[in-house]
Amino acid sequence: MKKFSAMILAAALAALLLAPGAALAGDKVPVIGIVQLVQHAALDAAREGFLDALKDQGYVDGENVVIDLQNANGASDTLATIADSFVARKVDLALAIATPAAQTLAGKTETIPILGTAITDYVAAKLAVSNEEPGYNVSGTTDMNPIEDQIDLLVRLVPGAKTVGLIYTGSEDNSVVQATIAKQAIEARGMAWTEVKVTNSNDVQQAAQSLVGQCDVVYVPTDNVVASAMPIVAEVMTQARVPIICGEANMVAAGGTATLGINYYKLGYQTGLMAVEVLNGADISKMPIQRQTEFDYAFNQEAAEAIGLTIPQELLDQVKAE
Repeated sequence: MKKFSAMILAAALAALLLAPGAALAGDKVPVIGIVQLVQHAALDAAREGFLDALKDQGYVDGENVVIDLQNANGASDTLATIADSFVARKVDLALAIATPAAQTLAGKTETIPILGTAITDYVAAKLAVSNEEPGYNVSGTTDMNPIEDQIDLLVRLVPGAKTVGLIYTGSEDNSVVQATIAKQAIEARGMAWTEVKVTNSNDVQQAAQSLVGQCDVVYVPTDNVVASAMPIVAEVMTQARVPIICGEANMVAAGGTATLGINYYKLGYQTGLMAVEVLNGADISKMPIQRQTEFDYAFNQEAAEAIGLTIPQELLDQVKAE
């Protein structure tokens, strides 16, 4: 009986050591908590880029690092629960994918290093004192788009446009920042704008329909709610034969018309390299917010053909081969 009990105890200990978050081989293994606001292609790409960067730098989940991956599915109460669990677990580093995720985490801890990605403006979101020296326990990468260039692309594709419709989440700080810049760029090019704000994905279809007949082209920033419901926007605008200029390429793939934007996989990868620095002892409060300097064209020719829009060949030739 004693031998049988010992075998059970040994098996239980082995299971504990192999469980997520357990210190492997008795050593202290760093734990990285990842919280993603919602599932859609851009945020998924940022997450995969982050994980690949860690792997390329020798950090393998279950061997010398433990990854605790969580998705809030767009719910603020779930974000808070996940953040509380990371704090209780005393993770060594947290990755927040999208602004609300970072804001929730930052509201729960001033000591755990937090890296953010898919966040447009850290200062406006009150996550950093400045981009050069954040000052708090938060740093990361910004997904600020070349909005002026995107509006120039809009003009080039729809030269006769008089009014641009905008659709975005009114409660998401970074969407508001982008919309403000876009409005200024639209006005500077002699066009008018009209806008509709949404609260959640349930609002998107009605919001998109309200723009029909009110604008010649639609501009959508890198907005998480709209991105997750992009096929709905695309369906409405296709029926109305209205082009959609998007904030990033995954939204184009989901039914938008065109963009000149960042690559979210590369952005996540860049954040992963920052994570390695933090794990090696870097002071996150002094790590500048990083951004991309090269942007990629993306076009959805099928969507363009469906609304009778011809994309100039010289623009198509600028699409980078993957």
